[in-house]
Amino acid sequence: MQARKQQLLKRHRRHKRIALLLGLLMLGALGVLVAWWWVPLLLALGWLAHEAWFADHLFYAPGEDYRYDFPRGTPCLPASLVDGRLRLDGDIGAADTLILEWEVTATWLGRFLDPQVWIGDDRQDFERGVYGGRYLNLSGQGEALRRGELTLRGRFCRLAGGGRLFALSNPDYAERRLMVIAPHADDAELAAFGLYSRCREASIVTLTQGEIEAGHFRRLGLPLPEAARLKGRLRAWDSLAVPLWGGVPQSRCVQLGYYCLQLPAMAEAPLQPFASRESGDGDVRSVRRHNPLSLPGDADGAPTWHNLVADLAALLEHFRPEVLVTPHPELDPHGDHVAATRALLEAVQRSAWQPQTLLLYANHLHDNDRWPMGPAGQGIALPPAMVALPADGLWSPQLSAATQLDKAMALAMQHDLQLPLPTKKRLRRLIQRLLAGRRWPSSGEDEFFRKAVRRHELFWVRPLGE
Repeated sequence: MQARKQQLLKRHRRHKRIALLLGLLMLGALGVLVAWWWVPLLLALGWLAHEAWFADHLFYAPGEDYRYDFPRGTPCLPASLVDGRLRLDGDIGAADTLILEWEVTATWLGRFLDPQVWIGDDRQDFERGVYGGRYLNLSGQGEALRRGELTLRGRFCRLAGGGRLFALSNPDYAERRLMVIAPHADDAELAAFGLYSRCREASIVTLTQGEIEAGHFRRLGLPLPEAARLKGRLRAWDSLAVPLWGGVPQSRCVQLGYYCLQLPAMAEAPLQPFASRESGDGDVRSVRRHNPLSLPGDADGAPTWHNLVADLAALLEHFRPEVLVTPHPELDPHGDHVAATRALLEAVQRSAWQPQTLLLYANHLHDNDRWPMGPAGQGIALPPAMVALPADGLWSPQLSAATQLDKAMALAMQHDLQLPLPTKKRLRRLIQRLLAGRRWPSSGEDEFFRKAVRRHELFWVRPLGE
């Protein structure tokens, strides 16, 4: 999965280099044939246009349809617009998660400003130049929809023809015993703070220390290995301390201490230890001293796949979760995220305790680094899916304004999300604010404050043991 994203990124950069070369050749010709001062002027204007409108990492054509299948038997109701209000041919019953498929077409302004679909008071954004089938999230709007009062309109885009509404019914998984698998500190908060903060029996298991990319800490005068150790200690502390803000005590939080970006390699050589790439450390016990129980990996501290799976199996038997919250192995391409779910599924096979359900989340995507698009506080439309995914169910619980604020503060406590923006990104945001109308929240500078603090959380529902 990670390899596919790297291929897409390489192709994207190659196309940009070709476009830049062609542009420079044209500018050179213009400078010879017209006047030299046109060259720096057009270079400056071209750079501004790139930063405002062409800097997004979008690895697919906006004219492609998203591809989603739903479980067999999911109610699917024809939908139409009558005087700006959504009308259904049928009854949604008691469905809690409502997904509306519709063709969205950008206007000419929608090639320069983010196309928006307004669903009542909710706004969901799409790619500039969008022209294809998209999936809107109407979860939480059921009462207005039943009364025939739910409005639907596009801004910088048009809603063509009619649509289909998929009505999915779920139990409230916050009422079940829950275990959240976080490959890194902050993954649990990004994906599921709203969920675990109202769950009576939640446990959170963080797999890695999160020690790499520690350059910022070298400003303290530390060599890279020491900077990585410090970052690993801080993020390990975050993984145990921040969940208390959401009501999960330290006695139900576990830090396993494996090393960042090493999980895929561990999976391919299960008995071989893989030390940290930056600190050089090779004993996971260095950050396990605050764990509430002993685990199989404590015996030798070796960072091996064998120990990781054994640790997870022991945790399943200790906490006895009914529901597992873990990264989506087909949708989230981060190597550690894919490997985390792989290790969890191996542990389920080994464990004497058998959970019932997977809730899958995606904190990263192959194709679009901005999803969820649009500003913080708004809804989450379904992400780009250009290749067929398993026909999973969906569950999209709503977060109140108070919970969204608490979630933003939980992210603000994470050391890895407190780092200052590079000057290039800060300048790009200013340009996009002025020329493209984009906005970022005041709760934090990291992009995840915009992407993760929303009126919905979104999980793919996959039964276990079938």
